[in-house]
Amino acid sequence: MLARMDYMLLGRSGLRVSELCLGTMTFGEEWGFGSSQEESRKVFETYVEAGGNFLDTANKYTEGTSERLLGEFVGADRDSFVVATKYTLSMSPQDPNASGNHRKNMMQAVEQSLRRLGMESIDLLWVHAWDFFTSPEEILRGLDDLVRQGKVHYIGISDTPAWRVSQMNAIADLRGWTPFCGLQIRYSLIDRTAERDLLPMARALDLAVTPWGALGGGVLSGKYKDGIEKADTARQDMVADSLTERNLAIAEVVGEVADGLGTTSSRVALAWVRAQQQRAQVIPILGARKTSQLEDNLASLDVALDDAALGKLDEASAIELGFPHEFLEGGARPYIYGETFEKIRPHR
Repeated sequence: MLARMDYMLLGRSGLRVSELCLGTMTFGEEWGFGSSQEESRKVFETYVEAGGNFLDTANKYTEGTSERLLGEFVGADRDSFVVATKYTLSMSPQDPNASGNHRKNMMQAVEQSLRRLGMESIDLLWVHAWDFFTSPEEILRGLDDLVRQGKVHYIGISDTPAWRVSQMNAIADLRGWTPFCGLQIRYSLIDRTAERDLLPMARALDLAVTPWGALGGGVLSGKYKDGIEKADTARQDMVADSLTERNLAIAEVVGEVADGLGTTSSRVALAWVRAQQQRAQVIPILGARKTSQLEDNLASLDVALDDAALGKLDEASAIELGFPHEFLEGGARPYIYGETFEKIRPHR
């Protein structure tokens, strides 16, 4: 019996999304490590059976097949789902305007995504990655135009520095344009660098965080403890950089916690990400090639990590926050607050 999901508001919006998001980068076999149409449909149906309504894709995923399959699976039940897709990545390597965040690519990418999805609107459009060329104003005005046209309902931003995201939402609020309500980033026990600036920013701006890579490319599932040979040939290059001594040591601790709870490493790794709600509103993205993998991931909803387990995982995966965080919370504190810090009870 699959655990049934509850729902969360997406950041500062009123949109209701399930507490786990289904990532569909594996829908299609063009990239060498995805799923057939039949298996992709089974994954989709398994997620829906568990109460899931939040679906994440991108125009680039499996060269457009992901969007086409997702649109086919959703079909006539379109209004029951929150469909998110992305634009930015190159769809024609020789064409400089078939990639990037500028208005021309934005508009043509959205029209192409709508055709592949077979839909009249996109619920959530993500800026897929920062391109370092396009001005914030051009991006925000273009996105706001899409919202006013009814082709997009909400917007989010992915894989972008925190200072740029906060700048853009400040501009949007000042000018009455549509602000971002979501932030998509890499975050897991083997990569907690988002805790330096991205997660605190998300909490301050009320951005929902949809982390990708919550299983560290599979490292935290424990399946690579005997070596990279366990990886599919198409994924070996992607996995190799993650198989460091530190990451494998963290995966070992995840396995110990899982054994103590009588569950799997994947469930523990996902449960840890879900337990970070004090840092920001976190809605993990699940990525699965097989129905069995998705069922295992969904079962993380039934895993409750107590303080001892969380402490063990936190200790094994801790990172240095660096300047200015450690400076402000360390040697500078007596000079900032005098002797009053322990007497102050902040409500936020």
